[in-house]
Formats: sequence, structure tokens, C-alpha cells
Amino acid sequence: MTALAWDEIGERIYQTGIDRGVLYLNDGTAVPWNGLTSVEEDSTSEVKPYYLEGVKFLENFVPGDFEGKIKALTYPEEFDEINGLSSISPGLDIYDQPASSFNLVYRTKIGSDLSPDFGYKIHILYNVIANPDAISFDTLEDSGAQATEFAWALSGTPTKLVGFRPTVHISIDSTQTPPDVMRVLEDQLFGTETTNPRLPSMAEIAGYFGYLQELIIVDHGDGTWTAIDAADNYITMLDETTFQIDNADTTYLDPDTYTISSTSPG
Repeated sequence: MTALAWDEIGERIYQTGIDRGVLYLNDGTAVPWNGLTSVEEDSTSEVKPYYLEGVKFLENFVPGDFEGKIKALTYPEEFDEINGLSSISPGLDIYDQPASSFNLVYRTKIGSDLSPDFGYKIHILYNVIANPDAISFDTLEDSGAQATEFAWALSGTPTKLVGFRPTVHISIDSTQTPPDVMRVLEDQLFGTETTNPRLPSMAEIAGYFGYLQELIIVDHGDGTWTAIDAADNYITMLDETTFQIDNADTTYLDPDTYTISSTSPG
């Protein structure tokens, strides 16, 4: 038997603030979001009570849809058009035009009693719409100009993932994700010296964690590649430096050369 213990060294984990954001447009363009000050995460979920003869006999949790809010002191120029602000020509903008959806990635830090930089979470919001709050421009004071903070309410259209309830929001925890998977994801999300940033689909990201039991082959674009077998079905380590891949999708180009690709889910 083991007694409960509190405040063990290394187990006091806490979450801190946001430190970066990226706006992804529907055409695949990725834009750093400087000036992002906060992201609020909420949901329309509720607890529904049931009564019989005036006495509560059951409570049922009803999952809801994502709701949230973002605040920023500055935002990318591309975000104007997303929010229905169109430019006829440089210097002339037209308001109240049709808005469009977008994707948002932001990172929140994780600290512990051993280090304030224990890790981080990368959050991804798919197919969201931003509804701007009212903007107030106050008179200037003798102390100098103060930046106006902008805010938008967020909602979105959930993405379907087989076996799960559709959702807008996923996150990747660096403290629990294998380092090779984390590297692949960050290279894709933020780009490298040889590749442009791109936003993988929700199903593609889930595949790196064993979703549908796939073998994932990632070409880094610099002559190197990574094989990810989160389901532990394909790769066998023969020794510390030698591995064997079974049942992969391969195409032989000649007797000594072949290409290898991700497996297709059955």
C-alpha cells in the first residue's frame, strides 16, 4: 500500500501566460501575430438537471461548442480583411464587408517548482470566426498616449475526427509529447530555413500520436526524413542505431532504391 503524498519535488506544475501567436489564412498563408495579449477559452457546455416530483434525481453534462475571446494591442494587417475591412486602395478602407474564417495557433507556457520554463502547450483553433468588440478611443492625457486594446469574440465550426465529438480546439503538450513528434509539428507550424510554415489538419496531427494506427513518414525537405510510429506497430529497433520498418508503403525505383510513404489507414 502507498500513502498519498503532497508537494513532491517536480510535481507542482502550473500554467502561465501566452508567449506567441500565429494567424493562418484559408489560403495557407501563415502570419506571426505580434501584440497578442490574451486568449480566453470557454464553452457552451452545461449541466442539465432532471426532477421527479420536485426532487432532483439526475444531472447530465451536455458538451457544448467552443467560445472564446482574443485581445491584442496590435494585429496583422491580414486580420482586417478577415474581419470585414476591405481596402479600395492604399489609405481608403471600407467597413462592414463580409467576414471570413481563419485558424489560430498560440502557445502557453508551463512552469514547475523546478523551473519556470518546464514546458509549453501549443493550442490550435480551426475554422473560427472573430466578432469584434466595440472600440473606444479616449481623449489623450497629459501623461502621453496609451495604446488601445482590441478584442474579438470567437466561435467556430467544429472539425470531425472519427471516434470523437467534433471540436474546434486541440492542444499539444511539450512535456508529454515525444521530442521527435514535437520537432516535426513545430517545423510544420512555424517553418524552417528550408520549408514554409503550414497548418496540418486535425487528423494529420492526431496521426502523429497513433490515431488510426498509422506509420507517418515526414520529409523535412533537406534530405532527411523522420518515421513516426506512435502506435508501435511498424518500427522495431534491432540495436541502438539500427531499426527495421515492416509493412510500410514503398515503391521500388530500381533494385537498390525505393521511396517510402505514410501508410493509409484501413
